[in-house]
Amino acid sequence: MSRDQRKTTVSVVVGSTRQGRFSEKPAQWILQHLRKRDDINARLLDLRDFPMPFFDQTVTPATPGRAPYENEVVKRWTAAIAASDGFILVTPEYNHGPPAVLKNAIDWVYPEWNRKAVAFVSYGSASGARGVQQLRQIAIEVQLSPIRSSVHIPVATLWAHFQGGDVDKGLAELERPAEALIDDLLWWTAALKAARASS
Repeated sequence: MSRDQRKTTVSVVVGSTRQGRFSEKPAQWILQHLRKRDDINARLLDLRDFPMPFFDQTVTPATPGRAPYENEVVKRWTAAIAASDGFILVTPEYNHGPPAVLKNAIDWVYPEWNRKAVAFVSYGSASGARGVQQLRQIAIEVQLSPIRSSVHIPVATLWAHFQGGDVDKGLAELERPAEALIDDLLWWTAALKAARASS
């Protein structure tokens, strides 16, 4: 087993695909925090790179014995999820909920999500907290384990993106909750990875 194979793989998912999006800035920010840790293989999964159709299959991904889905983008997405030990979802809040593109990406997968930890970085109205609450419920249904620690980005930092302000300064003020999120995520990811290996 190589050194990289022994590392914990954490994938940061960019949960918005809209034009002029803000999400890639906090996604890159939290990714760089992950890459400071020697024990993590951190990578970015941008939903723009996985343009999946809205879920339209006869049977759900949780159906026992179902045939693999034939869509090549779905296959790539499923493989990326399978290769990950834990996740950070970077999500906006749209109308008190998560964006449809992120919900759809979750819906295409089931066993590859199971018994892995997930954390959230959010922004939008109420700093994205209401969208995260919905994502926690969704995560539990696909047998992800949502951790308590989150990073909720203030609206002022979001507006700085659209007004040409200093986004980095706003994100820098969130260093402490970011480190707490990563610490908690790594604890749960390691525990669940060990449990999966022993079962």
